[in-house]
Amino acid sequence: MKKNVSKVEWGELQHRLRTKYPHLTDTDLNIQEGKEHKMLRMVEYKLGKTKHEMRKIIESLYPAINMI
Repeated sequence: MKKNVSKVEWGELQHRLRTKYPHLTDTDLNIQEGKEHKMLRMVEYKLGKTKHEMRKIIESLYPAINMI
């Protein structure tokens, strides 16, 4: 990650992702320290999105976060 994301910021982004993509689960969006990229790859796969598309989705949902 390029930026350390606070738990509050990540919680808000999780909420926005689940609202837009209701089939995502808490497990899908659970970040384990040091495995952020693994979680993002799993979400990309589940949504059928590329890394670039996922970046755009995150930026559109929460512009303050630059995760990828």
